[in-house]
Amino acid sequence: MTATYRPRATSANFLPAISTMASSYKGHYPLNVFRHSAMMPWRPSTYYKVACIAPNLASFCMNVPGHIEAKSAHFPSSRTSLFTRYSPQDWHESNQINYRESESSRHSAERLRIDTARLIQNKDNITKKTQYETNKNLGERVNDIIFWKSELAHETGQMIGETNSLIEVKKRLERALAETEGPFQVAQECLYHREKRMGIDLVHDDVEKHLLKEVECIKSCRDRMRRHLDRAIAQLVSNRGAQHELERDSNDKNTAYRIDGKCHQLRNTSDGIGYYRGVDRMDATISVPESWAKYTDNNILRSQSERVASAKLRDDIENLLNSTSSEMWSQFNTLNVSLTNRISETADAKNKLQTHLAKTLQVIFQTELTIESIKRAIKDKEAPLKVAQTRLDERTRRPNVELCRDSVQIHLVNEVHELDTTIQTLQQRLKDAEDALQMLVHTKSTLEYDLSVKANSLFIDQEKCMGMRKSFPSTPRLVGYT
Repeated sequence: MTATYRPRATSANFLPAISTMASSYKGHYPLNVFRHSAMMPWRPSTYYKVACIAPNLASFCMNVPGHIEAKSAHFPSSRTSLFTRYSPQDWHESNQINYRESESSRHSAERLRIDTARLIQNKDNITKKTQYETNKNLGERVNDIIFWKSELAHETGQMIGETNSLIEVKKRLERALAETEGPFQVAQECLYHREKRMGIDLVHDDVEKHLLKEVECIKSCRDRMRRHLDRAIAQLVSNRGAQHELERDSNDKNTAYRIDGKCHQLRNTSDGIGYYRGVDRMDATISVPESWAKYTDNNILRSQSERVASAKLRDDIENLLNSTSSEMWSQFNTLNVSLTNRISETADAKNKLQTHLAKTLQVIFQTELTIESIKRAIKDKEAPLKVAQTRLDERTRRPNVELCRDSVQIHLVNEVHELDTTIQTLQQRLKDAEDALQMLVHTKSTLEYDLSVKANSLFIDQEKCMGMRKSFPSTPRLVGYT
């Protein structure tokens, strides 16, 4: 602690600030403040000028001869002499006062010199300590910037890798989505072709059910793929946003590292240092160490959160690709089995129809022969009937009693009745045979139409549908691999 001192109050002005830089006084003091003494040019004469006392007392002024003569008419000489004189005691006391004041001034000046030297030494130590602490703080700040730079660089690398992985998975998802277009078109074409089935074969069979289910399965898979594709696009935007924040923060850290590193290297003897008046009163800061570290930490946490979400989305897309591939393949195989069974059933029905048609044709042929035989039989009965009726007619011309109902008459009547009955029976049988023939012909046409229907169905299912379904995307292509 420096000793306190209180200099004697004088009428002189306070001393101006002393500095080794002459430029620091520009604009503050006039150029002719320091007048140099004649004996010692290095010493300014302003504060070392010998004090002169010009007493202004009336008693001293009256000692001037002219003045005494002017006043002699009013005051007697003895009284004036008594009034203008000090006593020896006053003279001695005045000298003692001057001595004491001189000693006090010298003592105060000595104390001021000693205290000033101590103050200069203390302030020099404080300045060095402050500058050391500043250098230390700058070094710690540079180390903090290096640490956060490394964290940002590491996180940026992780984010770039995750973004690239997500882009690759997104491309696989797009390829897998494009691969589903073919099976979807095939299923719809199969439904379209099967609408061209005819007659009874337009049945809502298992093949049609599985075709509709396959269309719905592929549509569901495509919808899920599109939703995940939209999520991937949005996640890529989020990843790039987080990466942009990391890179911007890293660029700011690089600039701050360059500036603070330069400041840390500055010394009292460095070039480029100078006065910047008022810079200490300017506060352009917008953060404190806590908010500064929290800002970078928040950027890293945001990036980590986006990376976790991106990794989860990649896993979801992988699971989706595997599940959709499995679902479509399972439905594809199920439909193929059902279609194969349906083709087998249709072919078997067609074979049976052909067998029945062959048998029907044989029966038609036999029925036609039967009709011809019935017609011949009827025709053969015409002559006996004519003979019997001619005989009866001739016997009606017997005279008188000769018109006897004898056994001949009875047999002739019975013969005519029997022939009529036979002809009627044969005609009825002919009608039945012709009806049977018509039925057989109708059956034949029905069988032939059904055969054409089955042939058309077989062509559609076997040639059209199975022909298109021979090629189905492989599992690697359905999961996005080329």
